Amino acid sequence: MEFKFSEEQLMIRDTADAFLAEVSTSAAVREAMATELGYDPMLWQRMCEEMFWPAIHIPEQFGGMGLGYVELVAMQEQMGRYLLCAPFYATVCLATNALLVAASEQQKARYLPAIVSGTTATLAYTGSNGQWDADAVEAICTREGENYVISGNYRFVPDGHSAQLLVVAAREPGTRGEEGISLFVLPADCPGISRHWLPTMDQTRKQARLDFDKVTLDASALMGEVGQAWPQLAQIIDLATIAIAGDQVGGAQQSLDSTVAYLKERVQFGRKIASYQAVKHKAADMMLKVEAARSAIYYAACIADEFFQGGELSVELPEAASIAKAYCSDAYFHNAGTGIQLHGGVGFTAEYDIQLYFKRAKSTETFLGNASYHRERLARTLLDGSDLL
Repeated sequence: MEFKFSEEQLMIRDTADAFLAEVSTSAAVREAMATELGYDPMLWQRMCEEMFWPAIHIPEQFGGMGLGYVELVAMQEQMGRYLLCAPFYATVCLATNALLVAASEQQKARYLPAIVSGTTATLAYTGSNGQWDADAVEAICTREGENYVISGNYRFVPDGHSAQLLVVAAREPGTRGEEGISLFVLPADCPGISRHWLPTMDQTRKQARLDFDKVTLDASALMGEVGQAWPQLAQIIDLATIAIAGDQVGGAQQSLDSTVAYLKERVQFGRKIASYQAVKHKAADMMLKVEAARSAIYYAACIADEFFQGGELSVELPEAASIAKAYCSDAYFHNAGTGIQLHGGVGFTAEYDIQLYFKRAKSTETFLGNASYHRERLARTLLDGSDLL
């Protein structure tokens, strides 16, 4: 596969860079992350109405821009660079992908235009066991006549306490693993749902706990066939994994850039510390990490485009997602950690942004599985000839 940005893709990336440099400054990030909501609603409206970002890969028939996953990942990279505090990832990379992959045409026609207009959304599927595969689904769904009743708890749900629309996974009683899983789409204010903000190490992206107490849904909420949704959910998770890896590449790049800028200013023993060879070696290692990660993520983005287009390379989606997540997790954590070291003692202080990137690096590393998880998954896929997410 030969990859090169088109002029349109470069324009999208550069426009995102310029806009975020203006609105997602260090001061703006710190102000937003100090709130329980976690973002500025006025900024979100600007992103929807002026930039049209939630519509980026929604098909034109539903009011979207109809662009591809490469464009989405390019924007995710810039958002990671600027630590954007917004419900974009939860809404676009989780819920929108879920609707595109698993929803009926009627559900798409109902919910996708709402997302284009600014409705926030998210995906909830993980329970409290700390897993990210099919065993993570712990909520129980039972059938009562023509309705479905969901009970259980969800953890680690991005922007789950504030999202207006939910896509949730639940399983039939007595099932395990990939069996008996169903997907549902529903308004977040349905009776029986309680939502709680979960303070985490990374204050720039909020997570929540959702408690479902006999939430009753009619048949129109079901996405796909009852009990048969794991293949679609696995694809949704892979797409979300690629998107979060794009965020990691942006953060890894900014960790390098901000560290090099500091090294050029800091003077020790009468010399700028950027002039010391040992320091240059560390900066060079950081650059290699981010360039390798960038190659992995844009290959994965191309595979995601193949998936949406039904191309022959779409079968490589699980492999590409795991490669990207492993490389990007390592690169981000390495660059943020090395950046703190090269900043010296001040790297841990609140005054310097490198500590915010370090926290985001660790949070995104564990979300949807860390590098070890994805290398093991990749090994099983290649050796066994099957995807064991």
